[in-house]
Amino acid sequence: MPTFRYSAYGKGGGEVTGTVEADSPRVALDRLKKDGLFPREIVPADEVAPKGHLTSLRRRVSLPELALMTRRLATLLGSAVPVYEAVATLGAQERAGELKNVLGRVRERLAEGTGLAKAMAAEPRVFSDSYVSMVAAGEASGALEIVLEKLAEFLEDQDAVRNKVVTSLAYPILMVVVGSGVMMFLLGFVVPKIVTIFEESKATLPLITVVLIKVSHVVQKGWWALLLLGAATVFAYRRLAQREEFRLRQDRFLLRLPLVGALSQRLLLSRFAKVLGLLLMSGVPVIRAMDITSAAVVNRQYRSCLAQVKEELIEGGSLSAALGKNSLFPPLLVHMIAVGEKSGELEKMLTRAGDAFEGEFEAAVTRLMALLEPLLVLGMGATVGFVVVAVLLPIFQLNQLIK
Repeated sequence: MPTFRYSAYGKGGGEVTGTVEADSPRVALDRLKKDGLFPREIVPADEVAPKGHLTSLRRRVSLPELALMTRRLATLLGSAVPVYEAVATLGAQERAGELKNVLGRVRERLAEGTGLAKAMAAEPRVFSDSYVSMVAAGEASGALEIVLEKLAEFLEDQDAVRNKVVTSLAYPILMVVVGSGVMMFLLGFVVPKIVTIFEESKATLPLITVVLIKVSHVVQKGWWALLLLGAATVFAYRRLAQREEFRLRQDRFLLRLPLVGALSQRLLLSRFAKVLGLLLMSGVPVIRAMDITSAAVVNRQYRSCLAQVKEELIEGGSLSAALGKNSLFPPLLVHMIAVGEKSGELEKMLTRAGDAFEGEFEAAVTRLMALLEPLLVLGMGATVGFVVVAVLLPIFQLNQLIK
């Protein structure tokens, strides 16, 4: 049986390393989770890599690449091409890179008689639990090409949402970076030369000018302290982020933030509804689907709630009743799920709910960016105006004294 090296976090947040025997990385991952560990990296024991990040040097497969590969695989299987030949064809036409290597390893496992889902499960860095479970359900139902087509659409939708967020944030981030750079240049090089004139005059300076001089001195002489403070803050955050309790508090705090909390909640609800609906539509059992959906939802507050929902489902409760007990799930979602349960179309109602929340998220992002851009312009104008007024006031005073 293969042996795998692992790096994981214990219940107390401390880092644990060791080895575990398992048939595949996926089995090793499940075994570590059952032992109360939170795996960070799992690689074969005979694979040599730098300490601390055993797999981080490999180039990750991007979401668009995975979506395109999934759609091509669905097209080939829909054309009655055998699975092995379809994977081999995709691997042959793929450009050199991580995805080509992954497809090569999947092809080798298929040649040994392994099923597609199990062959993909051995590549957890590329194929997630939800991906593998849907492929397994497609194999079992004989509708693999249909499941892959739906999975490709889901991945493309997720990539479209991500691109929209990145595009919306690009301009504000650029303005903040450029504005901050300009202010640091003014405070570190321009203002000190002008301030020298004021200090030599020994005149009483306005409060606003005194504040500007103090800030300029901090930037000019204490820049190294600012860098050290920033580095210490990043280091402290990374240490705290290893603790599950801190991550839970952070996720709760994000949900309570004005504007950001509402946006995050809409995005989380959309992901929850779409992933769960797609899993159920693919034939994945509801309890297993809840486990996978909980892992796909990155917010730990929601994960905790979904764990309670799963327990109620195991005891025979309904999904809508279990979700309705928690304020994190709005009445609209609960009502749509209840209607889906009564009509026998739960999967379709979950997909519709996911589309609705995604539409709300996109509309809210558009409105927020339309409001944020002029606010940033006003903020930069106010900052520059502060510097200008602080410099001009003493000059006006000197002119009055000369007259």
